[in-house]
Amino acid sequence: MRALVLNLFLAIVWVGLTGRATAGGLVFGFLLGYLLLLWLRRLIGPTTYFEKLPGVLSFMLFYAKEMVRANLRVARDVISIRRKSRPGIVAVPLDLTTDFEITVLTILLALTPGTFGLDVSGDRTVLFVHAMFVDSADALRATIKSDLERRVKELFR
Repeated sequence: MRALVLNLFLAIVWVGLTGRATAGGLVFGFLLGYLLLLWLRRLIGPTTYFEKLPGVLSFMLFYAKEMVRANLRVARDVISIRRKSRPGIVAVPLDLTTDFEITVLTILLALTPGTFGLDVSGDRTVLFVHAMFVDSADALRATIKSDLERRVKELFR
């Protein structure tokens, strides 16, 4: 956490030094700060920041791609004459164990058009998901587990 705060501070310092308060300048300053902190790693002390940050960026790219894909699928169904949606509720067994991880997964599903986490079982082992396109419950379950749940688990463990 300390390394992230230092990195953000260095990015803000970069923006202040260049005098260009743009998103691109902030991103560039963040990257420069990351490289500087990576170089000075021994001075910072033990941290998993340098291993976790690439995973976070990879997740952000993955989720952005999924958001675009889901938006296009829902938009295509809304504007088409014949509906291709087959809504349904699917029970997804969870490997996630903490309330935080389950909440993050549920929020990510809710933010993705066409899916929504409805409820979690009392023992927190099953998430009930409503989906707009359920061609196969097993396929949807496998997609959620292999794509989203696996990546959430990698981020927080």
